[in-house]
Amino acid sequence: MSKIPVMEIFGPTIQGEGMVMGRKSMFVRTAGCDYKCSWCDSAFTWDGSEKEKIRMMTPLEVFQKLKELGGNNFNHVTITGGNPALIGEPMKEFIELLHKSNIEVGLETQGSKWQDWFYLVDDLTISPKPPSSGMKPDLELLDDIVLKLFHFKSNFSLKIVVFDDVDFDYAKMLNHRYMKHNIPFFLSVGNSNPGEDGDISSRLLHSLDWLWGKVLDDPDMNNVRPLPQLHALVWSNKRGV
Repeated sequence: MSKIPVMEIFGPTIQGEGMVMGRKSMFVRTAGCDYKCSWCDSAFTWDGSEKEKIRMMTPLEVFQKLKELGGNNFNHVTITGGNPALIGEPMKEFIELLHKSNIEVGLETQGSKWQDWFYLVDDLTISPKPPSSGMKPDLELLDDIVLKLFHFKSNFSLKIVVFDDVDFDYAKMLNHRYMKHNIPFFLSVGNSNPGEDGDISSRLLHSLDWLWGKVLDDPDMNNVRPLPQLHALVWSNKRGV
């Protein structure tokens, strides 16, 4: 039986990033990733530190757990990871199951792997990782993914996490690369210490002030939307929210 490697299910909560910022949503976080970003805020999904928490669940079992936790108090589910794009047919079945109950689906992936079920996602965020991550995205593959979604008229966006000037230049390059397609393009403030205890809002707002300044001073970035991680401003590094 086809199953999904689930790390955690929680909510309802408020989506804090990108194109669906502010929306009430349940979250399903899958285990496993083909990247190892240096600043990953969910490294526990791939580094083995919490492997005992991974549950292999059928699409129906995941759906039932969502309903157990959220009842009728949601109509949107966010799928994140790790990299949920590593999962094939079981993910397609899960998305279709949600749609049958009139529940919309948001999903974020780094654009390192294509899945035909991308076309089913209501709010799809492609988030190529910048140089500070230590990863090197395949831009030809990214081109292919972006063009497939664009020609299918999918509801998708691009989102780049920005920590420094080099990351900003990378985001600027990608913005120029895809500008003619008029794709919603978001920048997100990076959280340099996802393990820090206590209130991190001051640190994040300082970074946001810097990022806003970079965008405001650059006419080549007139179309981008630099945003905070809203959930981190309110709940800092707390998990399960």
